[in-house]
Amino acid sequence: MIIAIGAFLNAAGILLGALFGLAWRKPVSARTQLFFRNALGAAAIFFGLQLVWLNVNGTLTSCLKQIFLALLSLVFGNLMGRLLALQKISNRAGRFAGNSIASAQKYPAQKSARGFNICAILFCAAPLGLLGAVTDGLSGYFFLLAVKAVMDGLAMTSFVKMLGWFSALSAFPVFIFLGAITFIVQFYAKPFLDSHNLVNSVNATAGFIALAVAIVIFGTRKVELANYLPALAVAPLLAWLFGH
Repeated sequence: MIIAIGAFLNAAGILLGALFGLAWRKPVSARTQLFFRNALGAAAIFFGLQLVWLNVNGTLTSCLKQIFLALLSLVFGNLMGRLLALQKISNRAGRFAGNSIASAQKYPAQKSARGFNICAILFCAAPLGLLGAVTDGLSGYFFLLAVKAVMDGLAMTSFVKMLGWFSALSAFPVFIFLGAITFIVQFYAKPFLDSHNLVNSVNATAGFIALAVAIVIFGTRKVELANYLPALAVAPLLAWLFGH
């Protein structure tokens, strides 16, 4: 049975944000934006810590070893991400979207098609999407995508005003994209990882990356999130090499 609750929530959040943006013409106040930013940052911290807590178990020595391997995975994963230039690719997608928004406002006739493409690219390229789809596929932990759903919904309240209602349809490629990742992880990666008791290593590492997401939300410092995504693949390798 295919379960992609997180992908569904993300798509629903985009559609609800679009409806709210169309119905509420006034811009969201700075105070409200600050409230949601703090709430989302706190949620990312809570779910990140919960993910680590649920997937690190055993004796104190064993727990410390698992945490160390997860943090080591982040180090090596970040090195791989830098070599693959993942953050540069993500930044390039962001710049393309920004230029497209300016172009769409300059040429209203292109607004509908450009709005759809812009939102689809931005929402699909967000590192939190891949992170949440992986944890959803591995263990049904869809809460990271629930956080992303709220973030995307808030963004859509502004996008739908600038780019038109057609941009709301980007919810469907987002659902397909994240649902496909969830499906692949659930039916191809999970059986292998389960057979070697490596699922917890991936989830714990994802929890630490979620804490980095919170840092980005709060804006306390710049974090190249996309570069840490390879850590999800490094974690089970290190756990297999040193955890047995």
